[in-house]
Amino acid sequence: MPFLGQDWRSPGWRWVKTEDGWKRCEPFSPALEDGNNQLNDLSHTVIITGDDENEEMYNTEDCEFAAKKRKKDHFRNNTDSQCFYREKWIYVHKESTKERHGYCTLGEAFNRLDFSSAIQDIRRFNYVVKLLQLIAKSQLTSLSGAAQKNYFNILDKIVQKVMEDQYNPRLIKDLLQDLSSTLCILIRGVGKSVLVGNINIWICRLETILLWQQQLKNLQMNKQVNNGLTLSDLPLHMLNNILYRFSDGWDIITLGQVTPTLYMLSEDRQLWKKLCQYHFAEKQFCRHLILSEKGHIDWKLMYFALQKYYPIKEQYGDTLHFCRHCSILFWKDTGHPCTASDPNTCLMPVSPQHFIDLFKF
Repeated sequence: MPFLGQDWRSPGWRWVKTEDGWKRCEPFSPALEDGNNQLNDLSHTVIITGDDENEEMYNTEDCEFAAKKRKKDHFRNNTDSQCFYREKWIYVHKESTKERHGYCTLGEAFNRLDFSSAIQDIRRFNYVVKLLQLIAKSQLTSLSGAAQKNYFNILDKIVQKVMEDQYNPRLIKDLLQDLSSTLCILIRGVGKSVLVGNINIWICRLETILLWQQQLKNLQMNKQVNNGLTLSDLPLHMLNNILYRFSDGWDIITLGQVTPTLYMLSEDRQLWKKLCQYHFAEKQFCRHLILSEKGHIDWKLMYFALQKYYPIKEQYGDTLHFCRHCSILFWKDTGHPCTASDPNTCLMPVSPQHFIDLFKF
């Protein structure tokens, strides 16, 4: 027998519809409380309507229903008297219990973890983009209507941020390319109901993605006018140290195109050897060994060859964390209401792929 009624252990919550979906909120304004009290008084009045011949009196139950509806409308109209549920954590549960009914969904996680604000943080930007890319590749068909809306709202904000700040456009181009390829394949199979929603909506979304791709293709990087110290003025050992800090081969190649000096440093065999050793194991080297014309190992070609067969290590400034004691997913700097004696021993960083696995049922 499914659970249909209100949980008697909970006072219930009020929800308000926003651009990012439904958010839980609580009234805090005394004026709103006074208004609610006045509306409560209406439930005890007797309402008489109609003509003298057909006079109808509503019973107490009808009055209470009408009063609740007026309270609901009054609350929606008082948008200035609302505060949203700001806790950026979510309890991850995969089973229904007496205390919790239903399951934790991907769309709910998008809303509660506030990915819309996370993309404004440069430490979390790459993490959220990688997460959206993984969803585009494998989980697009499992998104509910609310999750789809949240997904594309966040994607829209990411594209606008890149267009304004010109931050990491290559990463967004890869995301849009994977998303458009997946949509082209799935739309052809719409007769099999592989996507949730109307086919016309998905076609419009695909057209929007193609428009974003064209905008990013035409994006012109603004030249910084600065009369002070530039990258070219740094000594060679500092430039070399900067290159050794990169964990992505494409970033090294891009930086090497800035000046002839950086190009020379970016072609260093030792640099690419360190990069290969960081991402891959020695056993993997032996399986895909590439030699140059002089008989030396071509570490640069080795890196891109190994990248096709094995996943590379991911680095993020900030990631989501999972508390094994509380089963709560949260951003580390926001914290969560942990009941463990030593919370730090229960924390586990969550990669984008691990995040996807948490919501697979």
